[in-house]
Amino acid sequence: MSKKYVLVVLVLTLSRLAFAQDPQFTQFYAAPLYLNPAFAGSALAPRITANYRNQWPALTNYVTTMVGLDHYVERFNSGVGLLIQNDNQGQGRIQSTDIGLQYSYQFQVGEESFVRLGLQGSYVNRNVNYFGLTTGDQFTDQGFITGSVSADPTLLGGSPRKKYLDFSTGGLFYSDWFWIGAAAHHINRPDQGLFVSGRERLPVKGSIHAGLRIPLMGFTGLADEQDREISFSPVILYKFQGKYDQLDLGAYLTYSPITVGAYYRGIPFKRYNQTINNHDAIALLAGYRMDKFSIGYSYDATISTLGASGGSHELSISYVFEKPEGRRSGVRRRDKKLPCPKF
Repeated sequence: MSKKYVLVVLVLTLSRLAFAQDPQFTQFYAAPLYLNPAFAGSALAPRITANYRNQWPALTNYVTTMVGLDHYVERFNSGVGLLIQNDNQGQGRIQSTDIGLQYSYQFQVGEESFVRLGLQGSYVNRNVNYFGLTTGDQFTDQGFITGSVSADPTLLGGSPRKKYLDFSTGGLFYSDWFWIGAAAHHINRPDQGLFVSGRERLPVKGSIHAGLRIPLMGFTGLADEQDREISFSPVILYKFQGKYDQLDLGAYLTYSPITVGAYYRGIPFKRYNQTINNHDAIALLAGYRMDKFSIGYSYDATISTLGASGGSHELSISYVFEKPEGRRSGVRRRDKKLPCPKF
């Protein structure tokens, strides 16, 4: 293959990789608005979250950054949220910016159980960045021509760009000690094709997530148990998109202000190819939470046939502001926070 076509092959390959799967987070409960729009307002107070993930830095970086802001409007039993996401794939060659608005509604279905339903509408701007790439007409038998400008028609046509609207929905059912939720993203299957319209409709991404929060107070024999949270939380996340699916199994142990956890990602009993195992990663995490501030770090060690990928690094930060005072009603409703772990 001549060097002239290397650029086109590279861009098309990265485009297909981006088409296959959405970004993922190991600390999925630390990115609640991304996981499920029904989480909007779940802190029952103004909350800001930030997430950063650098996946496979030894190969070709997939870097995702995200900022979320949400608030619970008690008068209407409703939550509102704003989610801004930036995703860079292949050293930033393919970039995507997603700005989403969320709405959720909460209602009580039992003495100790609640349901939350959520909707999300997003505006997405996706483009290919040609800056820094070289083409065949910039090379001679002696190598690269310093200062040369390519006349390749792919570059002269400008950077491909795609803008579209994207819609998602989700629901949660929870009580004091358990939660289960489901979400469907890209329910309108938007066309994200950069080169040929109508041929790259984004598959619906579905997910089911659940967990338990098991208090351990009274079992450790330590005198300060009443002043701190001591709990164990097994969690699960199953997600599928197109022909791909994935299972995350993990658990958190919290002895406030410290939280530690471990995850396994993969579906060992299912093979897409008989010669390739379906193990993805083992992840370890550590977090610190004090009052309304929390920070967590996790590292994914790759155990698949991908080999020396450099793993994945992930950082999450969250801050919950003071709940606004003042109620229009003279009757104070009972607040019920989600028992989900913070990381």
